[in-house]
Amino acid sequence: MLPRRLFIILNSAFWLGLSAMAETPNILFIAIDDLRNDLGVLGAAHAKTPQLDRLARASRIFSHHYVQVPTCGASRAALLRGRYPDSKPFLGNGAIRETSSEWAEVSLPGWLKQHGYRTYAVGKVTHHPGGLWGENWDEPPEEMPGVWDQHWLPETPWQHSQGMMHGYANGKPRTRGETPPWEAFDGPDKAYPDAWIAEAAVAHFEELSTESSPWFFAVGFFKPHLPLAAPKRWHDLHANTKFPVPPVSAETRSSPGWHVSRELRVSYDNGGREVWEDGEHANDLRQAYAASVSYMDHQVGLVLDALDASSEADNTIVVVWSDHGFQLGENDMWAKHTLFEQALRSPLLIRYPGMRHPGATSRAIVETVDVMPTLLELCGLPLPDVSLDGTSLRPQLRDPSLPTDQIAIGFWRDNRTVRDARWRLIMYPKNEDRSEPVTELFDLANDPFELANVAERYPDVVARLKAELPEF
Repeated sequence: MLPRRLFIILNSAFWLGLSAMAETPNILFIAIDDLRNDLGVLGAAHAKTPQLDRLARASRIFSHHYVQVPTCGASRAALLRGRYPDSKPFLGNGAIRETSSEWAEVSLPGWLKQHGYRTYAVGKVTHHPGGLWGENWDEPPEEMPGVWDQHWLPETPWQHSQGMMHGYANGKPRTRGETPPWEAFDGPDKAYPDAWIAEAAVAHFEELSTESSPWFFAVGFFKPHLPLAAPKRWHDLHANTKFPVPPVSAETRSSPGWHVSRELRVSYDNGGREVWEDGEHANDLRQAYAASVSYMDHQVGLVLDALDASSEADNTIVVVWSDHGFQLGENDMWAKHTLFEQALRSPLLIRYPGMRHPGATSRAIVETVDVMPTLLELCGLPLPDVSLDGTSLRPQLRDPSLPTDQIAIGFWRDNRTVRDARWRLIMYPKNEDRSEPVTELFDLANDPFELANVAERYPDVVARLKAELPEF
């Protein structure tokens, strides 16, 4: 424990840093879909992400941020309510629409709205872009009723929200199982949806400049979610890039967590090419993923430029968050929907005016559920009268060198994982496919690609981490 005098000095220094903001700062929240830690600033040498890297140099970079569930809807539910999944409805993509009537008022946007904030969202912020989940996601009911002053999509060439989410160039929708997993149309950025989201967000800053109330503005981008579709110039940017090929273990496919990468191989037509056998196809997909990231990065830069050019830049907190990662061959998969490292780890950047040590990286283990209490504390607001699972990241915002004794907990179907600074434990319970439970333990300090299950060699570590896993 810190001596009282030192604690007072550090605490005062933190709040002096926040004094650059008004008592009620604005929040620009940027949500990105399926972005793993492939940013230049996070050490990905093959990445070309100048805009996010630019933001990172003025932010606190959390290099070990973990989501709660490796699928879009459930991860976003954990973000918006600051809580772990506590029943099965919170584990799937219907998590928000099926449960939000129980917690929307005390969600992040709901709580901010109750405390005088105007709340806006454009793009994919909840699971359904635009916030509706009727036919083609274009009609009521709302996914989170009552919490947004406006949640919308711009009018685009795509006929409906679902078509935009999985859009190809110039309004073409996905035909499940028949359209390709990637595309590189030789045309402008507005040939694809994310440029329309950026344009709508930039235009909205003109309205925000007239607001007399503080605001929370969430902007949700689609890429690099499948299909990996972006203008050809972004593919050409990576034409000579050498992409890392992760090692895999011969035992990987015997893990209960391994699956056949269904989203890639069933929802899209790979032209009869198997990504595990065809190195050229694997390289094409890695290039298309990188191109989609660079395309999205450019759109994020346009939004950040609009904020910085506005009168609100000096009074706005900026957060960039991704709902989960994506395996590009790690664990012999091309997917999320697993409890392995690359599916659960994603970028988290937080910038606020007056920040000390901008651009420094915190290697502390942090979770998506930490975002809500962090933002409420930065805004000087009380926590809602519910039991949040997250904890404020104020100590790491003040001093990036501070470690934590925190763990990261993840959920997928009936399986659970816990990760500390060195180890990842995954528990697969007994079910109709397994007569006995399966335990996996990976020493990530010495085995970052999770090649060797060492559970039998370290029973004390297994027991310690297993005790941390919550029960439903």
